[in-house]
Amino acid sequence: MSKCRSFAVVAVCFLLAAPAVAGERHLGLGRAASPAEIAGWDIDVRPDGQGLPVGKGSVRQGEEVYMTRCAACHGEFGESAGRWPQVAGGTGSLSSDDPVKTVGSYFPYLSSAFDYVRHAMPFGDAQSLSNDELYAVVAYVLFLNDIVDEKFVLSRDTFAQVKMPNQAGFYDDDRETAEKPFWNAKPCMKDCKPPVTITGRARVIDVTPDDKAARHGAD
Repeated sequence: MSKCRSFAVVAVCFLLAAPAVAGERHLGLGRAASPAEIAGWDIDVRPDGQGLPVGKGSVRQGEEVYMTRCAACHGEFGESAGRWPQVAGGTGSLSSDDPVKTVGSYFPYLSSAFDYVRHAMPFGDAQSLSNDELYAVVAYVLFLNDIVDEKFVLSRDTFAQVKMPNQAGFYDDDRETAEKPFWNAKPCMKDCKPPVTITGRARVIDVTPDDKAARHGAD
């Protein structure tokens, strides 16, 4: 075997072995996340209530939390203060030319509202609410939207009792069946419209006034 051929065989063997070697390398960076650290991120709540924290809060308790932590942006009655989002009202507006999307008019599930408040509110101080404050303020927002009464207490046990007004307004994407008759298996990709042609000119059909007529009209 020639030296060139021997070198080629060695080079091929090295390339074949390189991925295995690279996959076994340990850079010595980072560590496995602890259960407590994972729990800090794993705070999403599902529509069936899975993921809800331990705690409870009443509408009355939520009013105090809302007025202290939320009303400055969202208004005392959820009507919005300035440019901040409106969280109450808007019932029946989704089909209008000016839909108002609020917790009561738009959100399909209570988990959507609960999860958002838990992750992102109060603005600039996210995740500062205790579990009881979280339940309470969400209960109060539900009250502002006439979804629960003033005696309601939100907790793991009562979460499933809340039915959001727009739950039926969300459904699976059905375009594959509903819009299939409009699909074109061979769509036009080039020169799809007829060329534009000039069929007449203003001068030819005598609708452009000359200078004399224009002056006469001005008189």
